[in-house]
Amino acid sequence: MRRTPPILFALLLVAALTAAPAAPAAAAARLTAVFTLTGSQGKFTVSNPGTAPVTGWSITFDLPPGVTVGNPQNATTTQNGTRVKLTPAFYINTVRAGGSTEPYSPAFTLSSPAQPTGCTINGANCDGSGDPPPPPAPVTATYTGGGTRGGFVIANNTAAALNGWSITFDLPAGVTASGAQHATLSQSGRQVTLTPAHYNTTVPAGGSTEPYSPAFTLSAPAEPENCRINDVRCDGSADTPPAAPGNLRSPVKTTKTVSLTWDASAPGSLPVAGYEVYSGAAPAATVTGTSTTLTGLTPDTEYTFTVKARDRKGNTSPASAALKVRTNNPGDDTRPPTAPSGLRSTGKGPASVSLAWDASTDNTGVAGYDVYIGETLKTTVPGTTATVNGLSPSTEYTFTVRARDLYDNVSPPSNALKASTADIVGDGYARVGYFVQWGIYGRQYFVRNLDTTGAAAKLTHINYAFGNVDPVNLTCLHGVTKGTSPNPQDPNQGDGAGDADADYGRPMSAAQSVDGVGDTGWEKLRGNYNQLRKLKAKHPHLKVLISLGGWTYSKYFSDVAATDAARRKFVSSCIDLYIKGDLPVYNGAGGPGTAAGIFDGIDLDWEWPGAEGHPGNHVSPADKRNNTLLIAEFRRQLDALTEETGRRYQLTAFTPADPAKIEAGWELAEVARHLDIFNVQGYDFHGAGSDNSWEPNRTGHQGNLYADADDPYPFRFSVENAVKEYLDAGVNPRKITIGLAYYGRGWQGVTDGGRSGEWQPATGAAPGQFQEEAGTRGYGNLVASVPGCTVRHDEQAVATYCFTGNGGQWWTFDDTWSIARKTAWVRQKGLLGVMIWEMSGDTGTLTTAVDTGLR
Repeated sequence: MRRTPPILFALLLVAALTAAPAAPAAAAARLTAVFTLTGSQGKFTVSNPGTAPVTGWSITFDLPPGVTVGNPQNATTTQNGTRVKLTPAFYINTVRAGGSTEPYSPAFTLSSPAQPTGCTINGANCDGSGDPPPPPAPVTATYTGGGTRGGFVIANNTAAALNGWSITFDLPAGVTASGAQHATLSQSGRQVTLTPAHYNTTVPAGGSTEPYSPAFTLSAPAEPENCRINDVRCDGSADTPPAAPGNLRSPVKTTKTVSLTWDASAPGSLPVAGYEVYSGAAPAATVTGTSTTLTGLTPDTEYTFTVKARDRKGNTSPASAALKVRTNNPGDDTRPPTAPSGLRSTGKGPASVSLAWDASTDNTGVAGYDVYIGETLKTTVPGTTATVNGLSPSTEYTFTVRARDLYDNVSPPSNALKASTADIVGDGYARVGYFVQWGIYGRQYFVRNLDTTGAAAKLTHINYAFGNVDPVNLTCLHGVTKGTSPNPQDPNQGDGAGDADADYGRPMSAAQSVDGVGDTGWEKLRGNYNQLRKLKAKHPHLKVLISLGGWTYSKYFSDVAATDAARRKFVSSCIDLYIKGDLPVYNGAGGPGTAAGIFDGIDLDWEWPGAEGHPGNHVSPADKRNNTLLIAEFRRQLDALTEETGRRYQLTAFTPADPAKIEAGWELAEVARHLDIFNVQGYDFHGAGSDNSWEPNRTGHQGNLYADADDPYPFRFSVENAVKEYLDAGVNPRKITIGLAYYGRGWQGVTDGGRSGEWQPATGAAPGQFQEEAGTRGYGNLVASVPGCTVRHDEQAVATYCFTGNGGQWWTFDDTWSIARKTAWVRQKGLLGVMIWEMSGDTGTLTTAVDTGLR
């Protein structure tokens, strides 16, 4: 049979619907479906005997065991055992009043001839018998598809247009969604969020999203679960809460504690997210598992406990059966258990140590064991093993264990055990590269370049620079487009500045995209952030951190660190913005959760607590202590989020090389308890600023490894001297990276002085790579654009420089020679690795040298 092409038919159908808007489906009569079988070819003809069109329908039916459906036409089919679901193609999803699906009725091939049974259309019998179908829900989202391609048809069964919608659903573990059409999607774990394109955000009254319904590709065949549209179940039915937990019992009780356990609840509409434990009517605990131990109870007192299950939307179950428990009387036993013995470490991670010990004995029985770090109780467990979490990487701790009996008599401590956590990068070396937000402009360095130069495969971390501080609200600032003042001495240069366009608003072309797929401009996440997401998908080992502050954006750090309330507010705002990804809406992009999963932690770049920095920076004598407290608050809130998500979030800092700045602002030993990495500044020891400030009249090495014997300055900066300050303070070397410069600092008007310009007079900063950045050039630009600059190596100081000749330019920078020397020194000293400022200066040569040196 010759058929009208579906696309042409679709256009005709759309035109017809435009000319005569459909009445709401709720007013329409029921549909019927008649099945015909010709050989092994089956077909359903759907008819609408009513006086109004019906939009949105599907058919379900059963086949005999072993019979399968294939080769659907004008529809899609899914089969689970004997049950088949048929969903129409968009051009027959609306059945006109008094009409039918002919000549485009859905057809399919059966593996052997068979008649369907149990046929229903929209929940009612296909032949029109029995009770009429229930009225359609106001808004529904029906999944269509099979195999690895699927989508949702959104139907609006009301008399008013639906303005705005989104769909969330779960996929089985390991299945991912991608390649969205007519929508954008994001996935966090198993949960996928679909957000419509601009042209199908509004669903007309009585209409649907067809023919532009959102579709996507799955990495493996799967059926979406827990589907919700605008937080209502996709089929429009009411939520059902979980069932009540069963078999509540108390396996152990003491004078002050009661242990409870129960059987898991059967889920309702949504999976069970946790349990709420009550003592009488008062909440006593909230847990994710099916057991807990309540502490701080009164001895020899009866309590009544119940438990309720809670799903992820907050719906709670009925209460379990009540359980009465009386705590023990301490007067009934006063003998303590014996001390645990044989305390040993059985494993470690970057933030955890696993322990085991030999059991204690007691006349009434051991209730559990208290695990201590020093004098601090860290956890209580019922058995003879424990994993202590929330620790700092590359850090040694001293553990002891005490037994506690059923009457809360406590044993003497076990033997003391010293054990260390693992390094943040395992047995290898960290390679931390800063990516600058503004690199996509004059530098034309995109996230894609991290991949094409080979850098992404060689780095362990990318620090995205920079996030700012809101000068009014004293929170993390985002969603702004104000630029910085061109005057580097302007004390208000960074106030309110940022670039949401570069971060997540700017569409990237295919040539600028990591995967070669350009943005349409309608996605909720574009710009650098979307490209970072793509880069992480291609290089799963990479950790991406947001770097807060920097030279220009550190003005208000002193204020946000000044009080406990200010610290809590600031840290919470940063976690919401960057870790949870709640971006402000900007130019159609952003919104709650849009950047979730991009950032794996936070890098703090306060330049400098308690010391001078950018003109206008706020500085206080209390900065040193408050810096420690701010870092501790970041660690506390990040660890609290880990309890919710199961993911550990990293916390690093850019820290000074100058001993005076360390003394003014850094309690190194205490800060080391909270930080994963100290990225120690290993450059900018000397230089001429773009406004000829700083040291315009004398050349000098900007990143020498060792102090130069010819250095005329009294402070004799060097990487070695900087790192010594940290080591002498007790910082574990495996928490320290040294900074490498992927750029050069230069002077002009330099005299030879018999030393090829080294430590010689100059007349000011040399012309830079960019007009506004005199005295600075990226490494790749420097070696290509400064003619006659002969490269020399200072063997004693381990420093690279080049000189164009008497009266010319003199530049100081890192190259493959100095990187080889510095990485060898990193290995010799047992340091964690290197940090790089910043990636746009390299075409791949320097990062390859880093990778070679740290293998």
